[in-house]
Amino acid sequence: MDNLVKEVIMKWLLFIPMVLILGLGFSCQSPSKNAMADIVFHNGVVWTVSPDKPKAEALAIKGNRILKVGSSSEMERVIGDSTKVINLEGAFVLPGFIDSHTHFLDGGFSLSNVQLREAKTPDDFISRIQKKALELGEGAWILNGNWDHQQFDPPELPEKEWIDPVTPTNPVCVNRLDGHMVLVNSVALEIAGITKDTPAPEGGEILRDPQTGVPTGILRDAAMDLVTKHIPEPTLEEKIGAIETALKHANSFGVTSIHDMSYASHFEVYKELLDRNKLTARMYVYIPISAIDLLAGAEKKTFPRSDFLKIAGLKGFVDGSLGSSTALFFDPYADDPPKRGLLVTDMYPEGIMEKRLMAADRAGLQVAVHAIGDEANHVILDLFEKVMETNEKRDRRWRIEHAQHLIPEDFKRFGKLRVIASVQPYHAIDDGRWAEQKIGRERSRHTYAFRSLLENGAVLACGSDWTVAPINPLTGIYAAVTRRTLDGNNPDGWFPEQKIALEEAIKGYTLNAAFTEFAEHLKGSLEEGKLADVVILDQNLFEIPPEKILDTKVIMTILDGEIVYKN
Repeated sequence: MDNLVKEVIMKWLLFIPMVLILGLGFSCQSPSKNAMADIVFHNGVVWTVSPDKPKAEALAIKGNRILKVGSSSEMERVIGDSTKVINLEGAFVLPGFIDSHTHFLDGGFSLSNVQLREAKTPDDFISRIQKKALELGEGAWILNGNWDHQQFDPPELPEKEWIDPVTPTNPVCVNRLDGHMVLVNSVALEIAGITKDTPAPEGGEILRDPQTGVPTGILRDAAMDLVTKHIPEPTLEEKIGAIETALKHANSFGVTSIHDMSYASHFEVYKELLDRNKLTARMYVYIPISAIDLLAGAEKKTFPRSDFLKIAGLKGFVDGSLGSSTALFFDPYADDPPKRGLLVTDMYPEGIMEKRLMAADRAGLQVAVHAIGDEANHVILDLFEKVMETNEKRDRRWRIEHAQHLIPEDFKRFGKLRVIASVQPYHAIDDGRWAEQKIGRERSRHTYAFRSLLENGAVLACGSDWTVAPINPLTGIYAAVTRRTLDGNNPDGWFPEQKIALEEAIKGYTLNAAFTEFAEHLKGSLEEGKLADVVILDQNLFEIPPEKILDTKVIMTILDGEIVYKN
């Protein structure tokens, strides 16, 4: 752990009690019953996500808390001379969306870097990189990209020969949208010292020409580090600018809380934005499980627990991704036998993941572990179960990120072990275009099996995995309730038996997501005394056909009682 980063975080740990004492924007008091509201919204449809009172037509806010939820007539008693009264004119009101899985700083930078996600031909792919090289000038790194080779017809992995002619002086390292594979050009390979004789690191793969052994430019998982470690670190101000851009983007889609699968060094950026009063979403930050010593060395009671910025716990990886053919399966890939995927760096040396999980649990820490393939999910469920049987019983709320492919007998283990399934519904309608080509139809039946997870007692928390998928929660809600693949080939849904109801999808982006961060008493539903995080939409999601959800617009986003976005 970098000493400067450690110093910043440890200072923050000590700083938190003073923040709470002084009340620097983090009020812990619910408004008085006799208080007059600052803002009243009336004449709308309020879906509270509270089982006790699921529907209302008006909402009152005092300070940063919800003062009252009820009928428009009930609001009259909290309207004072200074109360701002807003007629919703039938608009639809929900709790502010909580995105349970992002890579937020990368997302901010991606908004200004080369855009390859929509490149559907090699020529378009090359043209976009050439344009960015001309824009940046000689010697500048070309990064991000989020390309998807499955969109090419036929699908094929890009190679360095595609882009070498248009980037003779610019090093290129552009990632596939899942983040588990990059394309680099010859300039970047030379900087990293990668040749045909360079061995692949454990947990990674260097793709090579089958005839010559020369690297093609595709690096998978741990092999990506051979190049990425040479990319210049952005300055603090550059990071702050990227986060500010990302926050505006998220707020425009009604997102008020973000779970960031991040790094300890990013925490400094959020802390600086908090100090500048520019943090327009609540951040719940996970740092790599390899940094366990930093968090395990402090008492849990001293962890940041402000309303705006928290160290959540630890994030680990078991395997890679389906699109990069690095997700770990029991059986070989249908399109690339005998490969079954691979275990990534966090699993090496053998036994290290179990050791870290045991240590995290003894320290009372939450963990979130990435698992895509069915064997990867089985492996981490085994490890979770061993930890839970070994250590004392407690409310862990441990998470599996993606929980994408499962063997049938593992569904019930989520409920039994009380493991949270942190899923990204948009992936189902994206991967569903081509997943069966990679793993066959039978295994695909258990891909993003949301209904089966719920029926077996899992808590389903929803997110985007931005920048892998759009951060707009409405795209995820649409995907969860329709399962219509992006290519239009499954109008009734890809494995429609795995659809979930609209109220279940909304809960995944609100109350269930709050539950995963031990904050269901503070947010995730519109109830009196809870934080005033609210999103207002232009149409009632329950009164439109599911396929029209994507046409819905955000009218207003409210965070902590303040309007942070208005359309």
